[in-house]
Amino acid sequence: MPEPTKENEAPAPAPAPPPEEPNKETEAGNAPPKEWSLGESPATEEQVKQNTNSELSTLFVEKPQTGTVKVGGNISFIAKVKAEDLLRKPSVKWFKGKWMDLASKAGKHLQLKETFERQSRVYTFEMQIIKAKENYAGNYRCEVTYKDKFDSCSFDLEVHESTGTTPNIDIRSAFKRSGEGQEDAGELDFSGLLKRREVKQQEEEPEIDVWELLKNANPNEYEKIAFQYGITDLRGMLKRLKRMRRVEKKSAAFAKILDPAYQIDKGGRVRFVVELADPKLEVKWYKNGQEIRPSTKYIFEHKGCERIMFINNCSLTDDSEYYVTAGDEKCSTELFVREPPIMVTKQLEDTNAYCGEKVELECEVSEDDANVKWFKNGEEIIPGPKSRYKVKVEGKKHILIIEGATKADSAEYSVMTTGGQSSAKLTVDLKPLKILAPLTDLTVKLGKEICLKCEISENVTGKWTKNGLPVQEGDRLKVVHKGRIHKLVIDSALIEDEGEYVFTPDAYSVTLPAKVHVIDPPKINLDGLDADNTVTVIAGNKLRLEIPISGEPPPKVIWSRADKAITEGSGRIRAESYPDSSSLIIDVAEREDSGVYNINLKNEAGEAHASIKIKVVDIPDPPVAPNVTDVGDDWCIMNWEPPAYDGGSPILGYFIERKKKQSSRWMRLNFELCKETTFEPKKMIEGVAYEVRIFAVNAIGISKPSMPSKPFVPLAVTSPPTLLAVDSVTDTTVTMKWRPPDQIGAAGLDGYVLEYCFEGTEEWIVANMDLIDKTKFTITGLPTDAKIFVRVKAVNAAGASEPKYYSQPILVKEIIEPPKIRIPRHLKQTYIRRVGEAVNLVIPFQGKPRPELTWTKDGAEIDKNQINIRNSETDTIIFIRKAERSHSGKYDLQVKVEKFVESASIDIQIVDRPGPPQLVKIEDVWGENVALSWTPPKDDGNAAITGYTIQKADKKSMEWFTVIEHYHRTNATITELVIGNEYYFRVFAENMCGLSENATMTKESAVIAKDGKVYKNPVYEDFDFTEAPMYTQPLVNTYAIAGYNATLNCSVRGNPKPKITWMKNKVAIVNDPRYRMFSNQGVCTLEIRKPSPYDGGTYCCKAVNDLGTAEVECKLEVKVIYQGVITPGEPLFLAGQQQVDFPSAGSSCKVYLLT
Repeated sequence: MPEPTKENEAPAPAPAPPPEEPNKETEAGNAPPKEWSLGESPATEEQVKQNTNSELSTLFVEKPQTGTVKVGGNISFIAKVKAEDLLRKPSVKWFKGKWMDLASKAGKHLQLKETFERQSRVYTFEMQIIKAKENYAGNYRCEVTYKDKFDSCSFDLEVHESTGTTPNIDIRSAFKRSGEGQEDAGELDFSGLLKRREVKQQEEEPEIDVWELLKNANPNEYEKIAFQYGITDLRGMLKRLKRMRRVEKKSAAFAKILDPAYQIDKGGRVRFVVELADPKLEVKWYKNGQEIRPSTKYIFEHKGCERIMFINNCSLTDDSEYYVTAGDEKCSTELFVREPPIMVTKQLEDTNAYCGEKVELECEVSEDDANVKWFKNGEEIIPGPKSRYKVKVEGKKHILIIEGATKADSAEYSVMTTGGQSSAKLTVDLKPLKILAPLTDLTVKLGKEICLKCEISENVTGKWTKNGLPVQEGDRLKVVHKGRIHKLVIDSALIEDEGEYVFTPDAYSVTLPAKVHVIDPPKINLDGLDADNTVTVIAGNKLRLEIPISGEPPPKVIWSRADKAITEGSGRIRAESYPDSSSLIIDVAEREDSGVYNINLKNEAGEAHASIKIKVVDIPDPPVAPNVTDVGDDWCIMNWEPPAYDGGSPILGYFIERKKKQSSRWMRLNFELCKETTFEPKKMIEGVAYEVRIFAVNAIGISKPSMPSKPFVPLAVTSPPTLLAVDSVTDTTVTMKWRPPDQIGAAGLDGYVLEYCFEGTEEWIVANMDLIDKTKFTITGLPTDAKIFVRVKAVNAAGASEPKYYSQPILVKEIIEPPKIRIPRHLKQTYIRRVGEAVNLVIPFQGKPRPELTWTKDGAEIDKNQINIRNSETDTIIFIRKAERSHSGKYDLQVKVEKFVESASIDIQIVDRPGPPQLVKIEDVWGENVALSWTPPKDDGNAAITGYTIQKADKKSMEWFTVIEHYHRTNATITELVIGNEYYFRVFAENMCGLSENATMTKESAVIAKDGKVYKNPVYEDFDFTEAPMYTQPLVNTYAIAGYNATLNCSVRGNPKPKITWMKNKVAIVNDPRYRMFSNQGVCTLEIRKPSPYDGGTYCCKAVNDLGTAEVECKLEVKVIYQGVITPGEPLFLAGQQQVDFPSAGSSCKVYLLT
């Protein structure tokens, strides 16, 4: 077989060529570059990378193996992956050749399955090919990936012919791909690229090298050439074409490289030749990345520097990429195995048919089960479940079936294959129409069924019209078409159904008319009235009673009352008639108009009669004046009698109104009807006179108001007195006290009644003959050791309130209570006051009977002329109007009850401003300094000396200036005095009351001499404020809660102002929206918005200026809240939880999952 020749013509520019890759292959010498191959393709590099990864990784535990199957047989390829170190399922892809992903080809002939064995933890991936065809043969590849791991394996499938041999196929068949999910799923077919065009009979053309044609064509013509020569996988074609267009680099190893592509017929023999620059180099041949070993199929020869490989009996599996390596260099080529085109052996024939018939268009092709496309007027016919077109294939025979042909199916139909086409015309005509049964006129009664029926010779549809308008189907009207019979059925005929009906068959000019006449006896429709046909009208209103009637022809109407006819005219009671109704009109209805009215209808079809009762109603009479039977503090109870006349309608209820006697404004008390004849008004003002009245209500309206009731005034007794308690008990008396009632009311409070009864009796004795004004009373004349119960009542104009009882019996016997003094907290320490302030101390005590009190000061009796003492039964008060220092001292209080004695002491300190220091003198004078000393004052003001104030004065002006304040020592040095001046000094003493009124001055003065001194102005150097960055507050290790904002803070100083940079795990944080950075007055803040566990790590704050750099860092741990528990460093596990660690660079994250 001759070798394919190499093409040297320059190719047309391809659309969007890929970028040029680094030098991988070069040509020897200065030979011109070859346009067939422009270097190694991206797919080849990817394959080499995948093969390298496959050798290094261990994802596959079982790889798919090369297999053989006969045409029509089934075969499976299995790959297994170990999942012990995998957290999730790996990704697996199956390929045919180098680029075809088989996931999109799964269907009837190709199935992809996957399973997982939990015990062995092994994933099993299976590719099953069902009913294999010869073009399924080829090289396949399985790829598995998981994160950064990758593994792949290549294997071959050989399909043997069951009978006969297949002729050579053109290379264009390599790019044919069938549709997904059909019988041909998984095959290569070009149907997706077919375009709408006219079907023309093609003449046989000489064999053309398509790749040569594509190489020299404009990119805009690629699609046209692919369609013309049956190449449908345009995407795969362009990939290969791009690889062929690359500029070949010169090679040091090869003097002559492989041609870019070779084309061979199926079953032929192909020869690959390379020429080496160095014959000592070792050469290896590869197919799709797998090394080729010598066999009967692959034969290798060496002729000097030439290295030759023969491939015998080429099949579709040999359609692939091949490359040869010599040293570190390689060159590649493409081998295309072609199949012969499909020819039309039997042409379509022109066909004539009638509407509704089944039409079959038949042709034959040169191959069984060939891919054939049908067209109608140049548009492709796509058969399917919802299509009217069906395609039937019987070996080489292809039939297009049209069920129920219509005139729209008349067209030119054509069939197209990869090697030919055929066309024919289909003509569909109507059959002659005959009327077998025409429509007939109908007369029906109202409510009966109308059925119009006709029969024609053809089974065609038609249209019904009524009085020239189309008939619309509905619940009552049905259009029936069964074969040649057409029906129009109307249930329950109505008057409006009368008219002329016409049926017109579609596509024919024939009409079938019929008339329908509907008759109806007279009827009276009383559905709008009550069950007893009663009509109620309000007196004074106008009544217009309209009664619907029907009948065909329209009936005559007569109204009557008590055998007296009511005529049509202008009277107060009259009748009016209309085609579909009759009305009885009563102007200004009166009670006398009540009665029975008759209506009679009569026409040719019959008569109808009905009676109607008319009832005239009015509002009720007003009720009689109500009676008020009971009165409370803000309520009363009233009742009344129903009205004598209810207006002809039952009383529905009553409205009640109220007003103050002195007012004319009535106020309604109920907005919902009162059904009873009694009512209880509430929320009245106590002590104010009121009147009430009633309205009766029926269905017609509200009556006039009743006469007002007699005036009444709401009054109520007070609430019971409160806090009844025993004040004191003696051998013959009991003193009780209480508090006034919580609620007194408008009637006021006149006084109290105190009652008691002895234990064991039920007779209550009034203790006071007259009302008690005060809330305290003593019951006298009681026997000693008796037990009594006590109660008290409040009395006003409305009567006595409910009694207030003392909870337990009281023993009439005096009880001794030992004395007890309760010193207030602020008096338990020394009580300090300034001279002239008032002293008022209250000291509570307890004890019964009334204790004896004794006050002493420093063990002596108190002078009552200077200190006032006031005693009561429960406390004692010591009062000094204007305190003096002589009032200071220890005050003792003694409380005595019979033989029981209680004592307490109070310290009172009266303070004043201190006196001046005793003596101030100048100890020494030197330079600009003077040393002073003094002795404390004799009088410290009865308080500790807290400090001294020192002042100076120039002898010339004698103006005093404060030098030192709040000084605690009794000696001091005064500095920075003016040379040549003479100074006097004085000192004030100070205590808690302030400075002493006078000061003690030095007797002599201090002279600041000038002798031998030259004053020199001090030299001040500029202070250098610059400094390197220094952190005054470092970052602190902390933790955050996931989902809640976290902040990191530190403070830094430096001059010039340092530049702040934040880093996480030594990586600078720049333009990250999850972080916000602030710097204010040296305080640096980093805010982390809603951190996740992956935000944990080591954070660093870096400050830089011209003088240096400073850094400070901390660790941030992000914790997760799960089921309300914050997971700390040592996790707290809930029931059914387990810990999962997710390591990340420089951070830690722990998540707790339910198991």
